[in-house]
Formats: sequence, structure tokens, C-alpha cells
Amino acid sequence: MAKKIQLPLTKELAQSLHAGDEVLLTGTIYTSRDAGHKRMCESLAKNEPLPFDPTDATIYYVGPTPAKPGAVIGSAGPTTSGRMDAYAPTMMSVGARGMIGKGARLPEVVEAMKEYSGVYFGAIGGAGALLAKCIKECELIAYEDLGAEALRKLYVEDMPLVVIIDSQGNNLYEMGRKAYLENKK
Repeated sequence: MAKKIQLPLTKELAQSLHAGDEVLLTGTIYTSRDAGHKRMCESLAKNEPLPFDPTDATIYYVGPTPAKPGAVIGSAGPTTSGRMDAYAPTMMSVGARGMIGKGARLPEVVEAMKEYSGVYFGAIGGAGALLAKCIKECELIAYEDLGAEALRKLYVEDMPLVVIIDSQGNNLYEMGRKAYLENKK
């Protein structure tokens, strides 16, 4: 049974989640991919403010397609999270706690997750049209020139995700592989 999670992703909430937990996420999240992350990290390096408050924020690694008439957003499937690995520790250091994407993460990101009580949620690749149905509001807030990679503020309801890496560094991908290899023997 999936846990219903109400954002923001506080430290206490993050620490209550475990690798393998199925969740239904509700609340405000932000979208960004590599170009947006690069810009945000450049701003931080110059001591400039970010276009949103990163405290306890969850960032969805997505570049949604344009919305059809009457729709809130177009298809909104996850992108490969590894493209943000160079930026994720910096974003966590300023308060961002949740990340939504697909694929493995580098050890440096996992270490930052342990240090800052971060959580990496996995979304199903190829299910962008279905995930878009969970998005009830979408507002462009920065970097419009980046098109699909612009920074957006979304309100989501019951977005189905799985905790891939928890704040203790437990990794569902590694746990699954280990269990498979043990069962294979």
C-alpha cells in the first residue's frame, strides 16, 4: 500500500521514508533539468538568489511537452537523473531535499543525500502522459528561454513514485540486484 505524502519534504518526513516505499506525492514541486540546474548553481556561486525557495523543496527532472488546449501541461515523464548529478549536492546544500527522476545516481549524490537527509524518488519512464494527469497546476517561474527546460512550479496530487534512495543511502537498485543474485544461487 502506497504512503500518502504531503509536501514540503521536511527533514523528519524524508527520514521516515525507506528505499522501496511506494508513495503518492501531493503538493508543490519544481521542474528543472541540466540547463536549469547549471543556471541555478551559477547564481548560487555569485551569491544571487534562486527563483524559488529551495528549503525542503522537491525537484522533478522533467522537460514537459507543450500543453494541448485546455490542458495544464503536456506529457511530463522523468528524464535521466544522472545529468543533474553535478548539481544535486549543491542544490541539497541550500535546502532542496527531494529529487524525482529515473536511473542511477553517483556516489557523491548519495553522500549528499545522507548529509542533508535527501530522498530520490523514481518515476516510471515512458509514462509521461499518465504522470501529467497528476499535475493540477503549472506556472512558469524562470528561465523561459530554456523552453521545455524552463523552471516551473507544479502542484501535483497523488503522483505515484517509489523511493529509490533514502536519506540513509539505502538504494533500491542495489537491494534489488543483491536479492536477485541471492535468489539465483
